[in-house]
Amino acid sequence: MSVVATAPPGQTRTRRRQPRRFAQAIPYLLPAAILYGWFLLYPIIDSVRLSFQEWNGFRNSPRQWVGLDNYKRLFTADPVFWKAATNSLIWVVLSLAVPMILSLLLALALNRKMRGRNLFRSIFYIPAVFASITVAAMWSWIYNPNFGALNQTLEAIGLGSLKHSWLGEPKIAFYAIFVASIWQGVGFNMVLFLAGLQQVPNDLVEAAKIDGASAWQRFWVVVMPALRPTTVVVIILTIINSLKVFDLIVGMTAGGPAQSSQVLALWSYTQSFSNHTFGQGGATATVLLIMSLCLVVPYLAWSMKGDEK
Repeated sequence: MSVVATAPPGQTRTRRRQPRRFAQAIPYLLPAAILYGWFLLYPIIDSVRLSFQEWNGFRNSPRQWVGLDNYKRLFTADPVFWKAATNSLIWVVLSLAVPMILSLLLALALNRKMRGRNLFRSIFYIPAVFASITVAAMWSWIYNPNFGALNQTLEAIGLGSLKHSWLGEPKIAFYAIFVASIWQGVGFNMVLFLAGLQQVPNDLVEAAKIDGASAWQRFWVVVMPALRPTTVVVIILTIINSLKVFDLIVGMTAGGPAQSSQVLALWSYTQSFSNHTFGQGGATATVLLIMSLCLVVPYLAWSMKGDEK
């Protein structure tokens, strides 16, 4: 005698309704899907296709299919590409280390009850509202070697020997720009972590405190697991924003001096619109896309696997 397992009547009705609900949602999703495809997916596909062609960007000039020649020139005859790729990866690593830790520390500090807490939250978040090109202009004035606030302050406190041409020295310029990015971006991640901290059950924290857990143990065992979804979002956004950093570098050094602050996003733009080699610019953009997918997709898959467990 065999027993056939059947789904409950309510579950069967729910499964039947799902395709119907999706069909009803299509008219509402279609306009957004069309805009998404036209303004995002199509440019990506066209950029990848352009990476296999040679084109100077002028309308009357034909596109010539060259296969993998653009990639060969990029990897073998373009020394700036390797400098830009290295800088992009360094930017990602530094962004995952310094601003994320600062954001989490600020969120933990400003999540406590204290006088002026909302004021401090606003102060740290305000730089995230500014346009990147505005931040670039502000920090260019701060870094000015003659009358900038940084060198003037060092001189006033007796540390004049530390004065530099912050954006004019190849060994310093890239990291000087990164400091400006920390100032701009730490507030946004802080707000995300603050939102995550609101979801941490106070009962668990109090129970751990009653059991004699130290502050570090409560943070690592109770708070961090609850912050996992927020941390995943912050890391993914940080990787994506780091790889596509553009405005700050354009506004502060334009990739100089001597290409020392060049990154892949800016180099792709320079090849396309300044050098009029849109094929190599598309190849650079395609490499940047592949790097983004190689960094984001494995981490996202790993984090989802952890959630399933």
